Amino acid sequence: MLSEVLRRRFARSAQENADTTARENAWDIMPDLVLIDGGKGQLNTALKVLDEMSVSSVAAASIAKANEEVFIPQQATPITLPDTSPARQLLQRIRDEAHRFAISYHRNIRSKEALTSVLDGIPGIGPKRKRVLLEKFGSVQGIREASVEELSKIKGITQGQARKIKEYL
Repeated sequence: MLSEVLRRRFARSAQENADTTARENAWDIMPDLVLIDGGKGQLNTALKVLDEMSVSSVAAASIAKANEEVFIPQQATPITLPDTSPARQLLQRIRDEAHRFAISYHRNIRSKEALTSVLDGIPGIGPKRKRVLLEKFGSVQGIREASVEELSKIKGITQGQARKIKEYL
């Protein structure tokens, strides 16, 4: 996943920079540092992608949560910052913000998935018709059990749409 995210980020940056008609935006700006949440393995993954993408101007480091160790390229042993170090606290805040952002993003995706229905995939059935069908028949199972004639009696549902609904379900 880390490789994919980095590839997308730097590929988009390269694309934006190649497109001279594109207006300046955040993708045009190359970061000074890529900070990875993880240990040496994650850092090596990021370095491999940066090398593949020919992004040699961007520094990379990683912070491992276990002992709050900072890994940097070409250094075998991690840097351990004191508990009271402002640099350590900054790195922890950055990591915590990244975690908060990722958790919020995934919660948002899951909540949207929870609100989807098999009815959302039926062509021609939008939110209003979906709501009307669910109010009339109580559930998707109730709609499945309804006949084409029963479905077509609903205001806004034609015979053709009723057949599509039955076929789809």
